[in-house]
Amino acid sequence: MSDAFKEKLRKYSEGSLPEEERAEVEQELEKLEVYQGYLDELMEQEDEQSARKAEWNRGQVAPQGGDYTLTKKKSHSREKRIVRRGKWKARFSNTMTVLSVFLAFTVLSSIITAVYYSTGERMAQYRDVLSSAIAVSHPNTTVHLNANSKVYFRMEYSGRLLKQVGSDQVDAGSYSTRLLFGLGGVGTYNWTDEQTSQNHMFIFPQNNQSQGMEDSGEWERLEKLPEGTVAEAYLSFDQLYGTDELLKKLEPLNVLPVWFAADDGTSAQNGVVTTPLGFPYHPIWHADDMTVQARTTEKSGWFTRVTSSSSTSPSVEAYGSGELREENFLKTLRLLQEYKTLSRNAAPFLKVDESLSYLEKHGVHLYGAVITGPVKELLKLQASPWVKNIRIGEVRLWNWRD
Repeated sequence: MSDAFKEKLRKYSEGSLPEEERAEVEQELEKLEVYQGYLDELMEQEDEQSARKAEWNRGQVAPQGGDYTLTKKKSHSREKRIVRRGKWKARFSNTMTVLSVFLAFTVLSSIITAVYYSTGERMAQYRDVLSSAIAVSHPNTTVHLNANSKVYFRMEYSGRLLKQVGSDQVDAGSYSTRLLFGLGGVGTYNWTDEQTSQNHMFIFPQNNQSQGMEDSGEWERLEKLPEGTVAEAYLSFDQLYGTDELLKKLEPLNVLPVWFAADDGTSAQNGVVTTPLGFPYHPIWHADDMTVQARTTEKSGWFTRVTSSSSTSPSVEAYGSGELREENFLKTLRLLQEYKTLSRNAAPFLKVDESLSYLEKHGVHLYGAVITGPVKELLKLQASPWVKNIRIGEVRLWNWRD
C-alpha cells in the first residue's frame, strides 16, 4: 500500500477528502479487504483520540463550530457503515467461493469414483476377492456382497453371512467394509452367535499338542438332540486325505459336505486349528471360469452401465472331480495373492504367500471337513475310525431334503 493511498485513507476517515476522490476510495474499499483493515485501524486510533479529547475537555464549553463537529460524526458513521458492508461482502464472497469449490470437488470425485470402479470390471473383481477370502478362511461361510459407490473415491461392500445347515442356508451375521481406490482397513464382522463360532475348530492328525481334546461331550449333545433336527458338524480326521478319497468316504452317508480344511504347512504346528484354510464343496467360480451364453448392456447413468449375462460353470461330479476342485482352490489363492492387501481386509490372519507355496509344492491334502445333515446320520460317524474328533455347530429344526 503506497504512502499516497494511505494519506487518502486518512483524509477519507477525517471526512476531508473531495467527493470525486471519495467515490474512488469507496470502490477500492469494497474490493480490497486489506485496505479495510487498515482503515479500521485509523478509525480506531481517531476514536481513541476523540475519547481522550472528550475526557480532557469534560466540563468545558463546547467550541464554536458545533455544527461542523456533528457533520463530521455523521460522516464517520456513514463511512463505518460502508466499511462494514464491504467486509461482509468480502466474507460472503469468500464463503461462496469455498462452497463452490467444495460442490465442484464433490461432483468431480463422484464422476472419478464411478469411472474408476467401473473401468476394467474393478467393482466385480473386488467383490470376487472379498467373497473368496471369506469363503476360504471361514468354514461353511459364504457372502453375497452388494456394492455401493460413494463420493470421494470410496466404495462400500456389505452383505449377509450365510451358513449351510441341513438343506437351507441360514443367516450367520453380516460383513461390511469401505474401500478407498481399492484399499481399506479390516472389514467388520457381526456374527449372530459368537459363542457357537468359538466351537469351530479342527484337530490336526498325529499331533501331540492335540492330545486330550476329547469330543465325548459333543457326541452326548448329538444324542440328546431330537431326531427331527439337522446340525452342522466339524470333523477332524485320523490322517490326511485326498479330495477324491474323502468324497468317496462321505458318499454312502445321507449328509451334505460343505467345506474342506486343507493342510497349508502351519496346521501341523498348531495342533488345534482355529484359523483354518480350505475350500467350499461348491467351487468358487471366477469370471474367467464361466462360459458366457448371452450378454446385454444397458446404460444406467451418465457414466455407468449395467451388464446382464447368462453363463454356465464347469460341470462337477457330486462325489468326485477332486482334481478340478483342488485346482480351483489354488486358483482362488492366486487371486488373493494378486490382491493381497484387499484379501487381508476380509481375512487378516491369512498368509497367502506361505500357504500357496506349500500347497503347490506338496499338493492339497485334507485333515478336516464341515458337513451337515440329520442328527441321526451324524451319530453314525461315531463308529467311523477315520473320524478322530467332532465339534457341533449350528442346529436347526428339520429342513432336510434327501
